[in-house]
Amino acid sequence: MAEFLCSICPHQCKALRSDSSNSGGFCGMPAQPVVARAALHFGEEPCISGTHGSGTVFFSGCSLHCLFCQNAVISHQRSGKPITAERLADIFRELEAAGAHNINLINPTHYVHSICKAIELYKPSIPIIYNSSGYERVDTLKKLEGFVDVYLPDCKYVHADVAKAFSNVDEYFSYASAAILEMARQTGPVVLDENGLIRRGTIVRHLVLPGHTKESLAVLDWLAQYKDRLWISLMFQYTPMGDIARYKELQRPLTRRECDKVLDHMIALGITDGYTQSRESSGGELIPAFDLTGV
Repeated sequence: MAEFLCSICPHQCKALRSDSSNSGGFCGMPAQPVVARAALHFGEEPCISGTHGSGTVFFSGCSLHCLFCQNAVISHQRSGKPITAERLADIFRELEAAGAHNINLINPTHYVHSICKAIELYKPSIPIIYNSSGYERVDTLKKLEGFVDVYLPDCKYVHADVAKAFSNVDEYFSYASAAILEMARQTGPVVLDENGLIRRGTIVRHLVLPGHTKESLAVLDWLAQYKDRLWISLMFQYTPMGDIARYKELQRPLTRRECDKVLDHMIALGITDGYTQSRESSGGELIPAFDLTGV
């Protein structure tokens, strides 16, 4: 049985995590993975979803408590099924056999130990994507070098007061900025195959929040320094949901003016590699059913 004092994520809460019980730490999860869904998914960036779909594995629990989380049923409520590293390796095989273009590990941070063990048991011939909030420790990421082909982190905030209000951490950017540079170091620039599917590289996502375009401009200003080393995916899919009653601005979708303001700034910075999401992406259509499919 796995048992360890956890310092995987920036909280470094030293909670005792074991396979048999949830920890008292920030994520509140056991050592073994808890998974809510493992299936082909078509809602990612084109170079990830392709024509056959991305082989997504949705992990439960989270190292952040974002008020507006679209996946709150698994990140906050921790719905899912505990599995072993051996079963996780089997899931990789099954998704690969189903035609997935990649194995897409969604919100994987707190299960790094089990993920590395699963990849040691079975390394797929398709890329492995580490799809995270960006709130990572560089020391943890270094353990993933050689296991992960593509990093897909968020860069949510620059300013500590916004990070604290919306995600309950005030040092988000100091960790995320260092983590993103480590990810880009490991993967090198984005490499696509002959079909336009990603093989290696780092793509950084940023979700624009209503009433907070200044935050988005600051994020883009920072990312623009590294536009030759990573791609940027600008997301306009914000949908009002979650525990947002205290924040009036979060209770509405983005306006066209807000989207245009951020997009114009991205263009002015000369950021050309990556993706810009349609404003019409707002809504719940991209949220899958966390019904233990494939688990």
